[in-house]
Parts: sequence; structure tokens; C-alpha cells
Amino acid sequence: MKITRTQGADFSLLLVAFVWGLTFVVVKWAIADLPPLPFLAIRFFLAFISLLPFLWLQRAHISKKNILKGMAVGVFLASGYIWQTIGLQYTTVSNAGFITGLSVVIVPTLVTITTKKIPRPSLILGILSALVGLALLSLGDRLQFNKGDLMVLICAVSFALQIFFTGRFAPDTNATVLTAFQILTVSIISTVFSLILPQPPLHFTTAAWSGLLITAIPATSLAFFAQSKMQQFTTSTHTAIIFSMEPVFAGLSAYFLAGEVPTLKGLIGAGLVLAGMIIAEFSGSESAAPSK
Repeated sequence: MKITRTQGADFSLLLVAFVWGLTFVVVKWAIADLPPLPFLAIRFFLAFISLLPFLWLQRAHISKKNILKGMAVGVFLASGYIWQTIGLQYTTVSNAGFITGLSVVIVPTLVTITTKKIPRPSLILGILSALVGLALLSLGDRLQFNKGDLMVLICAVSFALQIFFTGRFAPDTNATVLTAFQILTVSIISTVFSLILPQPPLHFTTAAWSGLLITAIPATSLAFFAQSKMQQFTTSTHTAIIFSMEPVFAGLSAYFLAGEVPTLKGLIGAGLVLAGMIIAEFSGSESAAPSK
């Protein structure tokens, strides 16, 4: 069976979700010693530093227009991380996990509004399957909304916009430049908010440094480069559905690294997310054309 360029791109994005899911436990251990905002500032700065040799090789593609594109995507990404971090202080992890996952619905909505084309029924089925699966994975028996949920909803919209605009910019923007300035923007904004908002003492423990080094390269510079490159060949909607696999992989990492045993409801939810991704993957070539 011949693998199409779109399927190859989707598989690469699945590997990104896999890496993000596996580093979930590592990040949890790290931010126990290093507060989330300083952690993000240092993580993304180290990631930017790692891209500098490649950015130098691609310096012919550095232009004001491309830098602004990278910064615009970086603003949305930073907004997602910061609102999620603040919102988690006022809501439950389960609520935050589900609401963040709403980007799987927000992205195709943005695509529909801008292209004025309704997704084909099979793709809608994949989106709904992933959404129900996320609900089973994340939510408890009761769903109670509070102000933290509104903050995390802003986070979900921000992540959706990051995926959407990466899909818009990727086809005609050098992936290294788009990635590097996106990452630098997140580091700068996280640093500013670290200085503005009160922070607990910073403890650069072994766990903190391990988390920084592990996440800076595979989970940041390589991951966002892969996203910027692969969204040249697949749609924003496919990307959002594939990224909904992150909590599934996070559950696997929690099981193997932290000994957390998944519930039957969680396993069913993971299965529905996987089913949604598979349905979307084989929903037809028309939906797989990159959005312009």
C-alpha cells in the first residue's frame, strides 16, 4: 500500500502528539520544583538556542514578513500555555483537560467559517468521536463550571488559532524560520509574565533540569518544527484531531512511568479518540488538502 504525502504528514504529527504525551509525567515532576511560567520561559529559550545553527543555514528566508508570521503564531501558543497555567489554579485538571481538547472542534469551525465549506459527514463523525472520547478521558461524574474554566476555554481557542494559522502560513513560509520565531516569542512572553506575576521560589533540581532538557529539544524545537513542516501537506482539522491523541499517550506514560492504572471509562475514551483519528484519516482526499 502506497503511503501518500498527506498520510506521511499525519503520521509525523501523530509522533509529535506521542512525544508530548510521553513528556507529560516529566513536566509534572519538573514543575513541582520550577514554577510553570519560568519553566516555559527557560524551556522555549533552550529550544530556540538549539535551532540557531539551522536558522543560520536558512538565513536567506529570514524576512520581516516571515518573522511576523512566526511571532503571530507564537503569541497564540504562549496565550494557550499561560491561560492554561492560570486557569488550573481555579479549576480541576479534568475540566481543564476536556476544555483544552475542545480545539478539536474549534479548528474545523474556524476552517468552515473561512472557507465556507462544511466538512464531509465522515470527518464530522471523526471530530465527534474524538470529542466524546476526550470527555470520557477527562471528565468525572459531575461537570461544574467556574471562572477557571473560562480561562482554559481561552487557552483552547488560543491553541486552536495556533494550529489554524500554522496551517495558513506553513505552505509558503520556511519551516525553520516559522518555528524559531514562534518559539522565541513564547519564551519572551513567558519571561514577561514570570516577572509580572508572583512566583514561588525557583529550585533548579535534577528533576527540573531533566524536564527542561528533555522537553526543550524533542518536545519543543523538533515537535514544533515538525508541525510547521507537516502542516504544509495536511489540513488544520486533521492536525487538531491527531493532537487529541496527546491525552491518550499521556495516559500511557502515566501508566508506565507513574503506575497510574486507567479506568474502564478512560480506556473507552481513549478508544473513541483513536477511532476519531482513524475515521478522519480515511475520510477522503478532499478533506486532506491543506487549507489556504
